[in-house]
Amino acid sequence: MAETVQDHVVTERDLRTDELAQPRWAVISFDGCEGSNLDYDNAARLLRELEAKGISGLCVVTDEAAARLAG
Repeated sequence: MAETVQDHVVTERDLRTDELAQPRWAVISFDGCEGSNLDYDNAARLLRELEAKGISGLCVVTDEAAARLAG
């Protein structure tokens, strides 16, 4: 009896979702890096918390970009 293996086609959406789930995101402000090594959901959560505290210039970027700004 032959088995059929269904190929999994990776879509752009799958790749974006995987990338957002990786701990590669940072939150920066005008004062510097506020948090790094976060998945995107936690970075967005941190951004909202800091925004509620009145911190200015907030942005979610990759850890690599945050390191360039700090260096």
